Amino acid sequence: MKADLHLHTTASDGRLTPDDLVRQAGELGVEVIAITDHDSVEGVPAALEAAAAFPQLTVIPGVEINTDVPHGEVHVLGYFVDYTSAEFNRTLLELRNSRLDRGLKMVNKLSSMGIDVEWERVLELAGGGAMGRPHVAMAMVERGHVPSFRQAFIQYIGRNGPAYVQRKKLTPLEAVMVVVKAGGLPAIAHPANIDGLDTLAMQLKKAGLAGIEVYYNGYSGETVARLKKLATRYELVACGGSDFHGLDDTVGSGIGSLDLPRESVEQLVSLANKCGEATTWS
Repeated sequence: MKADLHLHTTASDGRLTPDDLVRQAGELGVEVIAITDHDSVEGVPAALEAAAAFPQLTVIPGVEINTDVPHGEVHVLGYFVDYTSAEFNRTLLELRNSRLDRGLKMVNKLSSMGIDVEWERVLELAGGGAMGRPHVAMAMVERGHVPSFRQAFIQYIGRNGPAYVQRKKLTPLEAVMVVVKAGGLPAIAHPANIDGLDTLAMQLKKAGLAGIEVYYNGYSGETVARLKKLATRYELVACGGSDFHGLDDTVGSGIGSLDLPRESVEQLVSLANKCGEATTWS
């Protein structure tokens, strides 16, 4: 099935507007997509409206919430979330505000290192959406400080980089609970390198975890097989997506570029229908 359950727009750190992303997906013949911006559902309404021009295309309202664990991060995807929920949007707004504070501190750290990046330009690149480190990386590439996004993260703003700054984040358990409270189905994103993944999946399953991203950009057949076994063990939907940002070839892959089994999408929709949150998605 041509489907993609992990896509970013200008509502966070993607380069395409929700309208343009939907148009490209529709023109590529993709059947199902999920809009999963970081800490934001602000791109969902425009995406749903744009999808009316492509009868074969279904848009799932989603989100991606970054969370903290010792020595790393865990990203939690939420599918079929109630993007109109006031409480849900207040939580996401708090997370986005923490991104702004973190971004300014990173720019100041870079400045102290002799790397001049204008904060105003970072804000322009964010375009009013959820600001993230890719926007800082974009500004660094523009000014010629680094040749690529990847290098910006490796050398400066990655977790172990000299300009990295922590920000307020939820725990994985809190993020799962936020998604469930918003009527959504939580899934662990790009999990291959998460330490203690088996234990984490078991813990989150008790709180409502519904899926795990088995199919992902760059995953080997061995990795996919390992993650499929884990998904089966904990009765999780084997999800997948490109993590498309439209930035450069170091961040995600093309829209609908992964082979996602039809049964994965059908299982996700079936589970949403059972939960009473997706009666219009079958």
